[in-house]
Amino acid sequence: MAIYTSLAVPAVILNPSERCLQWSDDGQACITTKAAVHMMTPDPGINFSTPPDVKAPRGDEQGEQPLGWYRTIIEPARGQTHTWPSMCQDWGAITLGSLDVSIREVVCSPSNLTSRGRCVIAILNSNAEVSLWVAVKNHLKGEWTNIQDVTGLLLNTAPSEDIIHNTLRAQVTSLAWSKQPDYGITPTPILDSSMLALGNRAGSIMLFRFNKNSDSGGSLSCIHTEPLSDHWITHLSWSPWVTRAVGHCESILAFSTDNGNVGLVKVTQNLQSDSNAGFVSEYTTCVVFDVQGPICEADKRGVTALTWVQPPRRNPILVYTKPGLVILWSLPGSEPTWYGTRILPFQTQKVSVGSSAISPVSGVSYALHRDALIISLFDGSLHAIHNMTVEPTWTPPLAGDILTSAELSRASRALFSKVTPAGISYLDVNRIGGMASYDSQSTLIWIYEALRPADFSYKHEAQHECMLLTAPFWQLDDETVLYTASEVFTNISCASGNAPIHHLRALMLHLRSNTRFAALCPQVLAILSQVPSDQTTTMVLPSWTQGLNDDLRLQLRKSLSTHLFGWPNLLSLRMRLSIADLCWKLCKDPEMQAQCGQVAQGLLATISHCVLRILVRHLRAIIPVVTAPDIPFVLREVVQSLLPGSPQDLADEAQALSDTLTASSFAIDPTVAALHEHCPACHAEVPLHDITRATCPNGHAWARCTITSFILSTSNVRTCIGCSRKALLPFATSDESQLPVAAQSWIVRDLLEAVQRCLFCGNSFVEIV
Repeated sequence: MAIYTSLAVPAVILNPSERCLQWSDDGQACITTKAAVHMMTPDPGINFSTPPDVKAPRGDEQGEQPLGWYRTIIEPARGQTHTWPSMCQDWGAITLGSLDVSIREVVCSPSNLTSRGRCVIAILNSNAEVSLWVAVKNHLKGEWTNIQDVTGLLLNTAPSEDIIHNTLRAQVTSLAWSKQPDYGITPTPILDSSMLALGNRAGSIMLFRFNKNSDSGGSLSCIHTEPLSDHWITHLSWSPWVTRAVGHCESILAFSTDNGNVGLVKVTQNLQSDSNAGFVSEYTTCVVFDVQGPICEADKRGVTALTWVQPPRRNPILVYTKPGLVILWSLPGSEPTWYGTRILPFQTQKVSVGSSAISPVSGVSYALHRDALIISLFDGSLHAIHNMTVEPTWTPPLAGDILTSAELSRASRALFSKVTPAGISYLDVNRIGGMASYDSQSTLIWIYEALRPADFSYKHEAQHECMLLTAPFWQLDDETVLYTASEVFTNISCASGNAPIHHLRALMLHLRSNTRFAALCPQVLAILSQVPSDQTTTMVLPSWTQGLNDDLRLQLRKSLSTHLFGWPNLLSLRMRLSIADLCWKLCKDPEMQAQCGQVAQGLLATISHCVLRILVRHLRAIIPVVTAPDIPFVLREVVQSLLPGSPQDLADEAQALSDTLTASSFAIDPTVAALHEHCPACHAEVPLHDITRATCPNGHAWARCTITSFILSTSNVRTCIGCSRKALLPFATSDESQLPVAAQSWIVRDLLEAVQRCLFCGNSFVEIV
């Protein structure tokens, strides 16, 4: 049995839950322990000079590559930030978690939310306090900083003079961050419509939006408060957004209270266009909240897990658990599928002395191609519910199916034995603190701690060490892998903002671990060659006639961000290029490797032409306000667009831009020395012959910025984690004097600020210092 990761994590899992181990939209595994949050990033799809922190060993006899991991840690302060007894002396305001402050729960925002294009992490501790965290320069291995004390915000926005109510309202007991809705608008507008929901001891839910800020990192602002109950809100979970019409989306926020009640709040968001006077439309969001009737009445049995599952082509299914029970609920839909409530009792899987069906749930994963729900319990057992879309049942559809609760639990136990050199016995319990799917199919990732609860010598209790495992529980056939390859590039939505390495995690794993990759490679290349139609040709920008002002610069930045990262065909091309590069690295046959290189070069050229077309059309729109320092950059875009191999329409547009520039008051000839730069070492003239490298007559070689093509003469640059291409830092975070003289243009400045992700592979930048 293959094991992709077997990694020791010196930590204690204090609160096992379905969110103890979760994936962020940046492609990072977020592990919640007692004192810290471990951010783990698998190395497939990441390519730059900094190696992974961990090259995980494993006991695999098949010769497959192990998964390497980049690791960093978020460590909140262990003390109390807010002392509740000093605010309110009522017994109901006491928090026992203040005696030993630990982390209770963590949620990740959608990606591309911060000014650096990344996720925000919200951390809830045992003292009912919430804080926001963002990565500073390197989210893979670098520092994460606290940007806001959310509890302080709650205390400062108290609506009444009731001290007890205000205190209970500020004591958060649960939290959930919604995904970004897709309003069906192309290109996707740069708009944050996600919401952070906070449940509190006062029985209400408060909803917040994140406001990015390049200086402080960003902060939350409250948009709504919904009183729901007289009991604590213990769990929250957002369903996926459903697009009902263009500009109209709906989601359901499920909640549970401490007395076992489960209810729903229907959330509707509508886009309203403010103005069409600029390059892109401006939108405001109107939100409507509608409290639905409870789907589970209070029965004094606390909810232990609450999450939504989205099978294809049907309404989402709410999965919530109580001790010994898993309960499924779904709204009726247009398809002839089940709806209402289904209750399935857990069955104890006797794999160790600590096995119990009433153990807390520590993970929920939906296996897409098997239509099965896999649930892990804290006792180390796994349970499988079949026919989720038809009629949920513990019984597999086919006799001898290995996807059963008993077989999965035995497989988990066998993996536990395989990675334990000293061996295990029936007295050893592998307590699973968190579990999630790695690929939405057969491969799971989970973290466990080995304990002996029947041994009262305290020897095992004193040595807390968890193990992180990644392994497949059944083999996928080639047809499933090829289906995954074809599906991942279709129906692409830019609205989610997910990093390409998050979308491609499953496919990259299957290609790396497939022993028949040589046979699969030609079929994968055929899928990659099915290039989508170019949507950027439909882009229309009005000419700017209001002079050079702050409004123009703001409009230009928004328009560049929207068009460079809002077209689905461009995102699909960038993801295809990443897979083509991976195939090229995995190929051993020189002939097949050459074919991979040809496919990758074709995709790279297509992406470059799309980007150039977007830039040229923006430059043509603002040509009346172009100044003398802007000429070198404009001419560079013209030259690149006229290179051999460029589409005829792009060449014609670039020539028209050149003619307009030549006929302007500058009387600029495109052959002037504005295209030339000076070597930073010897000051010799460097002509623009290659847009990726610059070599002076004396042999000094320099890399070029992938955004502007100017020479990178400074070490303060940003590096793409997906393709290792480098670019100049935005002017807001860099010293302008370190940049080339030819690059000191307001157009270049706004372009660098508008591009927060790689133009060629779509992944995030990091700063390596």
